[in-house]
Amino acid sequence: MKMIKNIYIISLCYSLCVFSSTFVAVAAQNNNPVNVGVGVVLDSSSGFGKMGLSCINMSLTDFYASHPNYTTRLLLHQKNSSPADVILTAAAALDLINNDQVQAIIGPESSMQANFLISLGDKAQVPIISFSATSPSLTSINSPYFIRAAQNDSSQVKALSALIPAFGWRQVVPIYVDNEFGEGVIPYLSDALQQVDVRIPYRTVLPSKASDEHIEAELLKLVAMQTRVFIVHMLPELGSRVFEKAKKLGMMEEGYVWIMTDGMSNLFSYISSASVTENMQGVLGVKTYVRSTNELEGFRVRWKRKFQEDNPGVDVDLGVFGFWAYDVATALATAVEEVVRSSNGSLGFQKSNSSGNSNDLERIGVSIIGSLLVEALSRTNFQGLSGPFSLKNGQLQSSTFQIVNVFGSGEKVIGYWTPENGLVRSLNSKIIMNRSYSTSNTSLGSIIWPGDSIYAPKGWQIPTSGKKLKILVPVCGFKEFVNVTFDPNTNTSNVMGGYCIEVFKAVKEALPYDIEYDLVAFAKPNGSMAGNYNDLANEVSLGNYDAAVGDITIRENRSLYIDFTLPFTESGVSMIVPIKDNKNKNAWVFLKPLTWDLWVTSGCFFIFIGFVVWVLEHRINEDFRGPPPHQIGTSLWFSFSTMVFAHRERVVSNLARFVVIIWCFVVLILTQSYTASLTSLLTVQQLQPTVTDVNWLLKNRENVGYQSGSFVFGILKQLGFQDENLRTFDTAEQLNELFRTGTANNGIAAAFDEIPYMKVFLATYCSKYTMVEPTFKADGFAFIFPKHSPLARDVSRAILHVNEGGEMQKIEDRWFKRKECQDTTNNVSSNSLSLQSFWGLFLIAGVASSLALTIFVAMFLYEHRHIRLDSESSFWGKVLVMLRIYDKKDLSSHTFKKSGMEFHHNYPQSPSSFSNHTEAHNVFADQQTIPPSPEHGDLSPTNDQSTREIELAIEHPN
Repeated sequence: MKMIKNIYIISLCYSLCVFSSTFVAVAAQNNNPVNVGVGVVLDSSSGFGKMGLSCINMSLTDFYASHPNYTTRLLLHQKNSSPADVILTAAAALDLINNDQVQAIIGPESSMQANFLISLGDKAQVPIISFSATSPSLTSINSPYFIRAAQNDSSQVKALSALIPAFGWRQVVPIYVDNEFGEGVIPYLSDALQQVDVRIPYRTVLPSKASDEHIEAELLKLVAMQTRVFIVHMLPELGSRVFEKAKKLGMMEEGYVWIMTDGMSNLFSYISSASVTENMQGVLGVKTYVRSTNELEGFRVRWKRKFQEDNPGVDVDLGVFGFWAYDVATALATAVEEVVRSSNGSLGFQKSNSSGNSNDLERIGVSIIGSLLVEALSRTNFQGLSGPFSLKNGQLQSSTFQIVNVFGSGEKVIGYWTPENGLVRSLNSKIIMNRSYSTSNTSLGSIIWPGDSIYAPKGWQIPTSGKKLKILVPVCGFKEFVNVTFDPNTNTSNVMGGYCIEVFKAVKEALPYDIEYDLVAFAKPNGSMAGNYNDLANEVSLGNYDAAVGDITIRENRSLYIDFTLPFTESGVSMIVPIKDNKNKNAWVFLKPLTWDLWVTSGCFFIFIGFVVWVLEHRINEDFRGPPPHQIGTSLWFSFSTMVFAHRERVVSNLARFVVIIWCFVVLILTQSYTASLTSLLTVQQLQPTVTDVNWLLKNRENVGYQSGSFVFGILKQLGFQDENLRTFDTAEQLNELFRTGTANNGIAAAFDEIPYMKVFLATYCSKYTMVEPTFKADGFAFIFPKHSPLARDVSRAILHVNEGGEMQKIEDRWFKRKECQDTTNNVSSNSLSLQSFWGLFLIAGVASSLALTIFVAMFLYEHRHIRLDSESSFWGKVLVMLRIYDKKDLSSHTFKKSGMEFHHNYPQSPSSFSNHTEAHNVFADQQTIPPSPEHGDLSPTNDQSTREIELAIEHPN
């Protein structure tokens, strides 16, 4: 309400300004302003023509009221025309140029009329300015005297190419009128859709005067097709009839998509009667956007009042074409003023040199200011009713488009398209400032689709009245995948089933809609396959069949002309070879269970454990004392005897017991593993592949096999195999026979095929063959459809559903699990045990032994710390003393005590002190060359030996 009040006030003020300016205009008339003739070619009998002429007149009135000091006035010369009569329009323009000598012509209404007028303007150098001829084909005329003060139809194709992929539609059918207006935009539309991977499978072209029967017949063709997305590009008169027939045929129900171009959307107000909008419910449209301003709304009010005064009883709405007409008059008045002032009022035409008997076309003159007027118009820039008015290459620049949805008795705006941001919900600058180009339907508002549906249609469907899908099936030698049988009585091949067929049936059930189909075998009259798999794919690409189902591998060369679904099997091409018994019968087979690194590591640890036990037991255990050879032998004997748990030496140290317990655990595992592995080597059949290298096959010119018609042939040729070394097979039985005969008898040494086939073969002949490297990349089995088929995407989604739901695994189990090989003797992995399997055990034993050794050394050094602290001897001297002390018995140990009470009575000192003094005295005695006991190397302690003498003996050894 407030908005209407403001508009009324602005309108009132504007009227006062116009009224007050009239006096100034009268004064200007006293100065004799220059009248410049301008022609107007419009259909004055139509609402559109009346609206355009009214806007032009109001524009000039407003312009000169606001510029009373201008020295020129545009004098309009109006000629009537008819959009359907191009000759009448041309005659009117010719009359304006020859007789009225107009300096510019505003018009015509349609693109069909513009062609001849542009030629006239070019010849007479008179600018032809149209605010409604939008066909892009007019640009190709390349005349500098044609000015399009409207948006080119090609500017909307970007908006359409953003809208269609936003909903995932991949095919559209344009429906357009068969004239300059309809055909001009189609090449631009096709290019724009191709850039976003949208295909046009069919085009419907209607004459401008098409009968109802003709329209209905063309729409019935579309009903029988899969595509359900239609772009309507025509004027409202014909478009309203198309939607009427579409509703009658049930094409305005759920599942259909209708999009109208701005040719209808911009003129929607002219067709928005209740009956027409009822037929267009749910239709989308692309419409030129004009920003609402106070000036614009004020003009609407004034124009409505003025139009009703001049045309009582005529009900016409003001649209974007009226705004462009208004701006055209303003721009032309501005340019004329500039040119007349710069040319000092020189107007008129240069007469032609034609004779008196020449016709009107020959007598046409040349405008003196025509070229100057075109230049002035190209420099004209101002803020018009429709927005910024600026001409580039003679055309008004494109701007934003609205996306509208026909709903109820009118239309609602659901979003916008801008060249910078794509689809947006709002033109709020704060929202779109940092946005990238969007083609997402989430950028649009809620949409009511045909049939009052709120869910976006998928854009295609299988016609209920159409024929069944013809699905091609290959003849496969592996019946587990595709089982095609031949009936000799009727010479026909019938598809009986198979893994691939069952997968397709499960996928078909997972589709959100039902499809009817017939399976047709790709076979010759004798039952054999009618070509290879590339030939089968070519049949689908040519449109002879709607799809192909079977063991068809995804290949790059095939994807160039057909569409694959997602794969439903694992991928890869592998080599299969015979296996042979490789049982070891030599005398050194006992070394085979362990690898060399495990043998070496085990031996090193036996020696290391023996050394650790000797260090821990030497001072306190008589079994680890004696002459050096005896001690070495004892240590090694003790360590290696743990292998059979036959060690007899006592272990008295707790640290040594800890080490021995862990080591025995390690030895137990090693011996048990060794025994099991050796038993397997001597008793179980060892099967190894006869061939493990493709290069060996090539070097020895061995024969190899592949399945007939398979792409594997190309892989083998790339590897370097010659034709004479290649053999084909069709069934598992034939492959087994080729292996049995061997290369020498025209058989094979190896076979190459896809992994699914090889698994089926191995399930039957599990004890004779094995699969080995190399494995070549392949993409698995898939179904194929014609290029850009919308069904391929839905089937791919259904394959994912079957996979994730577990149904695929059940199908595999039904066809292949029952054939799993029960003989597991064909395992070709190594039987030797490696260090990698036992490094953890060795790590535990090593850490435990090292920890015990570290603890012992720390305790020993701490016990004899007075020697390290009190002595002034060199470092190596101290080391030598410590080693000599270590080599002596530790008489304080309980293993050497005869009577604990007697010992403590004779020597009241602590055992540690006694040991220190005794050992130090023994060292001193050694320095005096007193030999140790020949049996144990130890001496009896001397009571009167002082500590100072011991230190001197340490500091000054001989």
